[in-house]
Amino acid sequence: MPPAQAQPNPILSFLPLILMFVVFYVLLMRPQQKRQKEHAEMVKNLKRGDKVVTQGGLIGIIHTLQDDYVVLKVGSQDTKIEVLRSSIQELRKL
Repeated sequence: MPPAQAQPNPILSFLPLILMFVVFYVLLMRPQQKRQKEHAEMVKNLKRGDKVVTQGGLIGIIHTLQDDYVVLKVGSQDTKIEVLRSSIQELRKL
């Protein structure tokens, strides 16, 4: 009768999968969550006179703030446009 073989530990067989998930979380998910939190904080703290860039590439100065949108002054003839707060990509230095 051949000797019985020992069963491999089930936790060790899942270890590579668990390690891949941890690396995926640390390298991809956590930095993305941090960027989203910083962007939400920046959008929340906008004020009149800030120079901003929209996701479409428009650069303007905030003229009026509303709950879900802002009015930007763009161009030299004081052209005003409305954009969603969520479409503001970054805050620029004046």
